[in-house]
Amino acid sequence: MRKNLIAGLALCSALALGSVPAMAAPQAGPHAGWSHHGGKHGMKMLDQLNLTAEQKASVKEIMKSHFEQNKGQWQQLRQQRQAFEAMKPTDSDYQSAAASLADAEGKAAIARVQQMASVRADIYKVLTPEQQTKLESLKAERMAKHEAKRKKWRDSHMQRQAPATDAAPKAQ
Repeated sequence: MRKNLIAGLALCSALALGSVPAMAAPQAGPHAGWSHHGGKHGMKMLDQLNLTAEQKASVKEIMKSHFEQNKGQWQQLRQQRQAFEAMKPTDSDYQSAAASLADAEGKAAIARVQQMASVRADIYKVLTPEQQTKLESLKAERMAKHEAKRKKWRDSHMQRQAPATDAAPKAQ
């Protein structure tokens, strides 16, 4: 589960940065691979770019190599999380373990953002200039839709939070 969580967080970071999604081959089982969608989460943007078979293979290799490079780091962090979860709050070194885990999580977040930026840059190099332009257009469309949804939510949230006003002022 932690493996899927870490992979999912990495993929979410990639999408948040506007990167091109993972093209990992689906693995056996309903929860295997990058996501619950068999590695297809967020792949719609790549599908819309009409990648050649060679480009798809390159993207897959980029994702695989970046994952392999960081696998040890993620395993070490997972072990640290498990060790912390096994501790009791009454243990004498509980607070120092929490601080150590928080520091490791912070460093992992930095590494995750840097890794996904590297993945995005490497994949971007595989694309033709036309595909790069189309990708930018797709990202702009996605951001516009996201902003519209946020504005709609904010507006409805503000209406619910607004205090009810009396139509007639109270007589004194």
